[in-house]
Amino acid sequence: MSNAFPRVDVAGVSLSRMIIGTNWLAGWSHRSPSADNMIKTTHSVTEPIVAMLTAYMENGIDTIMGPFDKTPVICEAIKIVEEKFNRPMILVDTPIINVADSKEAREEARATIKRGKELGATFSLPHHSSMEELVDKHARTIRRVGDYTSMVREAGMIPGLSAHMPELIVYSDENGYDVETYIQIYNCLGFLMQVEVEAVAAIIHKAKKPVMTIKSMAAGRVTPYVGLNFSWATLRPCDMVTVGAFHAGEVYENIEISRAAFEGRYPNLEGRSSPNTKQAALKG
Repeated sequence: MSNAFPRVDVAGVSLSRMIIGTNWLAGWSHRSPSADNMIKTTHSVTEPIVAMLTAYMENGIDTIMGPFDKTPVICEAIKIVEEKFNRPMILVDTPIINVADSKEAREEARATIKRGKELGATFSLPHHSSMEELVDKHARTIRRVGDYTSMVREAGMIPGLSAHMPELIVYSDENGYDVETYIQIYNCLGFLMQVEVEAVAAIIHKAKKPVMTIKSMAAGRVTPYVGLNFSWATLRPCDMVTVGAFHAGEVYENIEISRAAFEGRYPNLEGRSSPNTKQAALKG
């Protein structure tokens, strides 16, 4: 592929190092209700999502993350794009599961995890909001995590752990849980990170498995140039960066910024708009 994007191997599966984020497709802006509604209105049909996914696929970025049972329009768009390119996308499912300690809850969790496989997922990393209910900081364990990784294996997917709490990576590595990759918040602002940026960076660099980082632009609080350059410069070659966008134009910009970061050059982008475009500082 002439436009191939750097790739990594995770449990024998080749993934694009840039992972397609879905918050700005599904309506989870981390900004305001009006922003959420803007996203939901724009992406209530498949056409704009297909345009975005096409932009990614044209550049060799074929890996996408999200809780797919909650996003039927995105799943429909994925199928359209897979048919268009005649090859599958790699889905990283982040299902929200019931982790109560009962037979009924386990069966519910099993069914939710299995649904991800039915929707085409290769990886299943139960959502951080579920897994963090099981963390025991005193014992440095994640209670009953093996129940859920076994469910993932039984469903024919590759297990991992999704984390906002960086301790999940530490405890998983210490206890040798059956996981092949992690999701971890990581950005230059420390947005939604529970400890300092430097501490999370150290945890990622010591992790025994590749890490899929999320919130690379702090939900729009930093520009793509700042956020992406920070992530690519400070992660290991085996780690990935999840990148969200609102429309295809942003996708192309994010990809160019990332390619420039890999190549050690300034990205080839248009200057920002201004009422006075003759200002020297805008000409670059």
